[in-house]
Amino acid sequence: MISLPIVALALLPYALAAPQPEAYADPIHVPIVRRSNPDRVANLPKAVEALKKKYGFTQGNTKRAGNTASVPITDEQNDSSYSGVVSIGTPPQNLNLVLDTGSSDLWVATSSCTTCTSDIPLFNPTKSSTYKAATGSGSTLEIDYGSGSVQGVISEDTVSFGGFTIPTQELLGVTTTTTGLINDGLSGIMGLGFASISALQTTPFWEAIYNANMFSQPLFGFYLERYVNQPQQINTAPGGTLTLGGTNTSLYTGQIEFINMPSGTTPSYWLQQVSTVTVQGKSISVATNSGLAAIDTGTTLIGAPTSIVQSIWSNVPGSMELTGEYQGLYAFPCSTDVSVSLNFGGTTWPISSADMNLGSISISSAGGSTGASTQMCVGGIFDIGNSVGSGQGAPAWIVGDTFLKNVYSVYQANPPAVGFAQLASGLSSSGGSSGSSSGSPVGFSNSAGIPVPTGTSGSPSGLGTGAASPSTSISMALTLLTTLFAGFFFAL
Repeated sequence: MISLPIVALALLPYALAAPQPEAYADPIHVPIVRRSNPDRVANLPKAVEALKKKYGFTQGNTKRAGNTASVPITDEQNDSSYSGVVSIGTPPQNLNLVLDTGSSDLWVATSSCTTCTSDIPLFNPTKSSTYKAATGSGSTLEIDYGSGSVQGVISEDTVSFGGFTIPTQELLGVTTTTTGLINDGLSGIMGLGFASISALQTTPFWEAIYNANMFSQPLFGFYLERYVNQPQQINTAPGGTLTLGGTNTSLYTGQIEFINMPSGTTPSYWLQQVSTVTVQGKSISVATNSGLAAIDTGTTLIGAPTSIVQSIWSNVPGSMELTGEYQGLYAFPCSTDVSVSLNFGGTTWPISSADMNLGSISISSAGGSTGASTQMCVGGIFDIGNSVGSGQGAPAWIVGDTFLKNVYSVYQANPPAVGFAQLASGLSSSGGSSGSSSGSPVGFSNSAGIPVPTGTSGSPSGLGTGAASPSTSISMALTLLTTLFAGFFFAL
């Protein structure tokens, strides 16, 4: 008879080799990268116009449950956008996609793209054994933008990001874009908004991971690096961290201040209510009906309603509204440090003066850009107009990276909320001054205008379906990456 101790010893190696329950890992931090641009201020008008159109403004599964992942992200062109490496297909093809909380769809330029330039890394569907393309009526989707258009095939494939995998993620395989719409090392966009604004009417990657209970916590957090105040043009650089399913406590200090989404709004964009703006020490109150803001990592600047922007810049001595193609932008003496803070109903969060200074421009005494006389610096808050698009929950503000570089921002799915925390001491984004720089202007990127799907945006047979309603104009938006580097490539 074999004794129990001997049996136990014999089985010990198998017990040790068996998969063990995985302890909660630290959050996965995704590095972000960014790219540089030779003349960025010159292209600001296009950037502003594209952003207005994005939001519908018109003038007049391999991880187990309980995981987090900290993914390094890339800073593109001196803070113009932030990207991460996303793997698509089997075997995986790694591509740099802009990480955008202001949209909810995943799209990628494919090897069938007839208008993509040679500097766009392309996804090759024929090399993926898991790729499936829709066929027949309703299999294509075209999205028109003020700055161009993108068209492609509604598809699905295995998508991995930060160690998480969705085996049948719906995406748009882009086959045609307006010339120059994407370029310079970027291949598309990963939307991090809610499903209700998906033009593909599908569940975004992050939300699918959350729905599958693979997140340790129902949230993700961003830390964005700053290079806008660097004298040299930078193509790409380590850009910070995206933490999926948790937060990175080494990147912030104190508590995260969560504020629930404004009452009466359906989760779509990550919305907050701006209550107060402080400029050069003077407070400006913001009415409820003009303070709803989309918190948007895919946008470089801050856009606000006309009357508020006028009040902001009236408190900056020597500032002036620009005209002509620069309409909506403001300039100020480059020797001035512009001090601005935003309050969303709790803590007042200061914006570094470095982020308020986008670079210099030569203007005439009349305020137009002539290449003559006075050198002024362009400000990071612009006039987005008074028309807030259509549909419930349409934002009046777009709060982009000019603000988000100054906080640790957290996006919570349940209950829907946005949180901010003070950055840890020593981080590049925790302080800084614009100094008196009037050197080369910095580059910008912002998500393109609200697209209008002209094909059938519903999912064809065999592909997953989403809950978006095609009748909701702003929630039908697919935010197209507009990285406006290399001379703000968008032709409006």
